Amino acid sequence: MIPPHSPPLASPALRQWEEQGELLLPLTFLLLVLGSLLLYLAVSLMDPGYVNVLLQPQEEAKEEQTAMVPQAIPLRRCRYCMVLQPLRARHCRECRRCVRRYDHHCPWMENCVGERNHPLFVAYLALQLVVLLWGLYLAWSGLRFFRPWGLWLRSSGLLFATFLLLLLFSLVASLLLASHLYLVASNTTTWEFIASHRIAYLRQRPGNPFDRGLTRNLAHFFCGWPSGSWETLWAEEEEGSSQDV
Repeated sequence: MIPPHSPPLASPALRQWEEQGELLLPLTFLLLVLGSLLLYLAVSLMDPGYVNVLLQPQEEAKEEQTAMVPQAIPLRRCRYCMVLQPLRARHCRECRRCVRRYDHHCPWMENCVGERNHPLFVAYLALQLVVLLWGLYLAWSGLRFFRPWGLWLRSSGLLFATFLLLLLFSLVASLLLASHLYLVASNTTTWEFIASHRIAYLRQRPGNPFDRGLTRNLAHFFCGWPSGSWETLWAEEEEGSSQDV
């Protein structure tokens, strides 16, 4: 029989846990999961940096600016979109659009990762890794090993399988985050890193013409500073290398 005054005791217990700060960690974990979900939706739904098919008046100046690039690297016109591709842009067959500073097409996001959403993608990887590591710790702390192993497997097998799954996802997220941080630090993209031998503006240069040093690369990637087109930067590097010669 349930005591008649047992329900009111739950409220003081919750208040006591809140005063002791024991509710802070679960709430923080839920906020991290919510933030990860919001970042996922932002990356998957936003414009990754599509090249406009119809040039707007303010973009005509950009096209004139790109014409200043040395003719050794002619700007290409996409054979699918028939638009003039800026440097570092590439056509995505899944999205059927050209994307500025194309990195890759993510099947899990169902969207391209490009100039506009790449910083949010890196932030999503970092936050997702924190959530996975936290869940990994919770799963490990709940495991209690004892014999016989058959009885332990029946009582803790599902939790152990969850731990292994979280461990696998954590390793994948760690590798993805580390690789993207390396690419960001050197101001290159996944596509440029994999296919540099196929890209004209990289094939003719021994190094990365867009690398401005670690600090400036990170500042430009996350804050958009210093501003400027990739065509202008490439032309400046080309002039500097020709003067050195």
